[in-house]
Amino acid sequence: MKYAVLGTGIVGRTLADRLDELGHEVVLGTRDPEATRARTGEGEPGAWLAEHTSVGVATFADAAASAEVVIHASNGAAALEVLGAAGAGNLDGKVLVDVANPLDLSHGFPPRLFVKDDDSLAEQIQRAFPGALVVKTLNTMNCSVMARPGQLATETTVFVSGDDADAKATVTEMLRSFGHTDVMDLGDLSTARGPEMYLPLWIRLYGALGHADLNIKVVR
Repeated sequence: MKYAVLGTGIVGRTLADRLDELGHEVVLGTRDPEATRARTGEGEPGAWLAEHTSVGVATFADAAASAEVVIHASNGAAALEVLGAAGAGNLDGKVLVDVANPLDLSHGFPPRLFVKDDDSLAEQIQRAFPGALVVKTLNTMNCSVMARPGQLATETTVFVSGDDADAKATVTEMLRSFGHTDVMDLGDLSTARGPEMYLPLWIRLYGALGHADLNIKVVR
């Protein structure tokens, strides 16, 4: 499978690494590939790319154009800008996986949500790019657990929300390949409001535990 992962931060790099490990063709999308490669300091994307030579890097538009599945892994506040740079035509008809959260850090910590209750970031993305097949998933855990859920002591739950059944099936297959064994389909894309509004609790759990290696399990 050909994947484009839009965003070169820790979330994007972690997902790209896992997909590459699983044998997929992966391209990281960024605004300026040459500038990204030039960032070679410790923890910077250029240094990471030098160590992951099988992962490509391209503009958002070129990465999306080359992909069968596009993963939006940038900051939630930048989602529409990043996807706009990727280009609606390059997203049409493709599964668009949104793992971001609508966090507003302008008022300090803990962050607020800039959309909630009667809308979600995932729905905003779908309205802006109606030809894409948006699926919300993985936003209820940190990127390490996203890619390698087996690091936790027990099976946990990951949610999927989306309007297209085939797109959700494609994403579910990806999740299972990562090691997620309990994948819960919440329903249409409006159900993404729930997982996005879980973030304030996740932040408090992180504070109480002192680490981010956590997830929830739906017992039923």
